[in-house]
Amino acid sequence: MERTTCCVVGGGPAGMVLGLLLARAGVEVTVLEKHGDFLRDFRGDTVHPSTLALLDELGLAERFARLPQRRVTTVQLPIGPGRSLITVGDIGALRNTYNYIAMVPQWELLNLLVEEARREPSFSLRMSTEATSFLVERGRVRGVRYATSDGRTGELRATLTVACDGRGSLARSLPELGLRSFTCPMDAWWFRLPRRDGDPHGLVGGAGDGFLTALIDRGDYWQCAALIPKGTDARRRADGLARFMADFRAAVPWLADRVNTVRSWDEVKLLDVRLDRLRRWHRPGLLCIGDAAHAMSPVFGIGINLAVEDAVAAARHLVGPLRAGTVGLRDVRAVQRRRWPTAALTQALQRTAHARVIEPVLAGQPPFGDSRRARRMAEFLTNSPWLSRVPAYFLAYGAVRERPPRASMR
Repeated sequence: MERTTCCVVGGGPAGMVLGLLLARAGVEVTVLEKHGDFLRDFRGDTVHPSTLALLDELGLAERFARLPQRRVTTVQLPIGPGRSLITVGDIGALRNTYNYIAMVPQWELLNLLVEEARREPSFSLRMSTEATSFLVERGRVRGVRYATSDGRTGELRATLTVACDGRGSLARSLPELGLRSFTCPMDAWWFRLPRRDGDPHGLVGGAGDGFLTALIDRGDYWQCAALIPKGTDARRRADGLARFMADFRAAVPWLADRVNTVRSWDEVKLLDVRLDRLRRWHRPGLLCIGDAAHAMSPVFGIGINLAVEDAVAAARHLVGPLRAGTVGLRDVRAVQRRRWPTAALTQALQRTAHARVIEPVLAGQPPFGDSRRARRMAEFLTNSPWLSRVPAYFLAYGAVRERPPRASMR
């Protein structure tokens, strides 16, 4: 019978960081990833200063710096007179070593983490292997049943199973964990447009007729998101691509000369936006972290970094008990107690942004409920540039910074 000390379900950023930290500390860990590779477009790949600092602590900063990337230091929104762009977050003004967001394809980051983890004899990664159900004995999760892409099935027993498999997590079907969902006013369309010299830099927002845009500077192209009212994907597609591109051109006029590069709806991918979290992230033998525990809205773009911080906190709390073979309910509870406040606070801020900014704009109304208020806010931000450091620090480091266990350091 196959055994491991810790079975990590899901090879995303949280799963790979946890696997690396545990393996470096001498814990036998097996990561199951259902896909055959990490090459998927329009995945979150904003690497924030908190994660950059972690990579530095792990001795991976130089190798990460060699990955193809674009550095972003500002967040701009069109809330000024005539929708002029106002900087609402200036990460570059922070007095830290890492005062920027690195835009790196997620597969590049994951490959780096896998390459480093495979140096450890206690680490194992199984690609094309999907966890299909939990092994439960006497009320405790004892591992998982799995299936591979070539049709093989098996069982992997584990002292602890950690669900890092996102908002579609197998663990979310467990009623005792109690999934709590929040109303979300929007879905998102993702697509690409060419970027040219003279374009703005960084993260840039825009507003159109019943939709919002978020543009991510990728160097030679813009990764574009259009936030549309929840559940309107089919109707809007029926109106035709030309109609949407005309509306987009009006919302972001400096991109008007290249919107015709999107030639088919096949190039526009739908993201069903959700905002929810489990009331309990654990049961005996099981822990949920990252999107498996709390699915985040794309607002602020910090989902990956929250998941990585979850993994760091989990490693710090669990290395000792896993090495001693004594991991119990108290240990997994400690992870939720540490990370729940940050997840809840971030989601509260996202819900506020949904209600005060996104929902009004999608309904054709000014943000904050009053165009004069938006104008006053724009003037205040313009005249008080120091204020942009507050949201900048939150974007960079979140509410709580996590440190990896000493046993994982090099």
